[in-house]
Amino acid sequence: MNIKKLIPILDWLPNYKWEFFKNDLGAGLTIGIMLVPQGIAYAMIAGLPPIYGLYTAMIPQIIYAIFGTSRQLSVGPVAMDSLIVASGVAALAEIGSEHFIEFAILLAFMMGILQVLFGFFKLGFLVNFLSRPVISGFTSAAALIIALSQLKNLLGIDLHSGNKIHNLLFEVYQHLNEINWTTFGIGAISILILIFLKQLTKKIPPALLVVVFGILAVKMFNLDQIGVKIVGEIPKGLPNFKVPNFDVKVIVDLFPLALTLSFIAFLEAISVSKAVELKHHDYKVVPNQELIAIGMGNIIGSFFQTYPATGGFSRTAVNNQAGAKTPLAAIISASIVALTLLFFTPVFYYLPEAVLGAIIVVAVFGLLDFTVPKQLLKYSKRELVILNITLIITAVIGIKEGIFTGVVLSLGMLIYRTTKPHIAILGRIPDTHFYRNIKRFEGLLITSEEILIVRFDAQLYFANVQYFKDKLEDFIIEKGHKLKLIIIDGESINSIDSSGVYMLNDIITKYRSMNIEIAFTAMKGPVRDILDKSGIMKKIGYQNCFLSIQEAVDAFEEGKKNSENGIKFSNYIKQTNS
Repeated sequence: MNIKKLIPILDWLPNYKWEFFKNDLGAGLTIGIMLVPQGIAYAMIAGLPPIYGLYTAMIPQIIYAIFGTSRQLSVGPVAMDSLIVASGVAALAEIGSEHFIEFAILLAFMMGILQVLFGFFKLGFLVNFLSRPVISGFTSAAALIIALSQLKNLLGIDLHSGNKIHNLLFEVYQHLNEINWTTFGIGAISILILIFLKQLTKKIPPALLVVVFGILAVKMFNLDQIGVKIVGEIPKGLPNFKVPNFDVKVIVDLFPLALTLSFIAFLEAISVSKAVELKHHDYKVVPNQELIAIGMGNIIGSFFQTYPATGGFSRTAVNNQAGAKTPLAAIISASIVALTLLFFTPVFYYLPEAVLGAIIVVAVFGLLDFTVPKQLLKYSKRELVILNITLIITAVIGIKEGIFTGVVLSLGMLIYRTTKPHIAILGRIPDTHFYRNIKRFEGLLITSEEILIVRFDAQLYFANVQYFKDKLEDFIIEKGHKLKLIIIDGESINSIDSSGVYMLNDIITKYRSMNIEIAFTAMKGPVRDILDKSGIMKKIGYQNCFLSIQEAVDAFEEGKKNSENGIKFSNYIKQTNS
């Protein structure tokens, strides 16, 4: 085994060029400054004290810098995973309680173990079962839930309705008369600053500016005395080494959540790392190694009291824009978080929760996906239905249920499509040897009453053989009693199973008894091998297999010319080939 592939830092660090340092230092400082308010904010989404967000912003990205293959991916707490942690762990313990914290840390360990196992056994492809419509519906619902859950911080009211949109909206309606307008003002101004500053310049981290603005406003005007909620005391110091509390019953209860998170987190990380990789040509992102790297970050992080972490979209984009050249930028940003934990946590005592709510709302707004639904409306309404069902169930019932429903519906649609694939009758384009679907070129193609040319655009297997058989029978009835030859174009048939073999055997026997010959054209090698070993080729005659449709048609036409001599189609081909 190549140790450098397993531990990529052994590859990039010895070859580090010091001209990269300026870029890595600038990017690391920028991301480190971003991570402090984000870590605190995302910990709030997860239902955890702010300190755990800072722990998660530090340890996993150091580990990722050792094992990861992306040079720009910024690993740490993210909004969506924080929401999944809150909604999933809340079913086992009260949010913010000691047990809740223990379970969230254990969840990071379990998620990391699963990701490392998936990486070692090269199971990264399993994430493909999360189709684009499912991802779009889920992320949009998650964005709405996260944004609405922050209304308690933006309005200064108490909400206890969990993570279901209708409950959140109803409870907000019930507490409208309790709004703290000072809190609302801080939140609204923070949102405006975050939006406009982001458009004006990328040099100043907007989150840092609103954090400073919020702290100064509270401290100068004693706003905490008039009901503005603040973060309060954040413990000082680096995290201690602590073994997660392994409880078999809790592990069993958390397993579905850990499995869901392992896929979602990997999908988030690989999506953004692959997108950034396209802009660079000096390294390659390896999906299975990414699973190992993120998993190791979560495993080791859990021993230092971190909750589930993965690659963040916005931070990675900023890291890339800031010019990060190597994972050293991540180590520098982790160092900024460490310095904050050691010396600067008292600074955040007066930070208003409304500012954190504003940071979260603006961050998750980018998760709202309007592009995919618009596109699906034009060309795939079935997938649009799956998207909307996933969104609704995620928003109304729960996150795990939404993802599970979306995956089941996607697989159901895939199975349905394979049971009724596209099948076409072909006709010849005039003055050519090319054959196309007669429905797409109605009235323009040349067909014969005596020949039926069929193309089946899928594998022939147990779930669709009856459909093929029924459609073929419909085409034959439509052709009428003059039909003499069926040509099955195998250009689009990639494989065939035993059910397909038995079906072909049945139709050959049936239609030969009706004096209708069958020929195969353009059969692919693996399919031809199965037909040969099963005896189908021998039954129809090797002479009835052609490289192209035109060869089969020409052979039939020549056979007709010699019909006065009593030479059948197959016998004619046998004579001409000998």
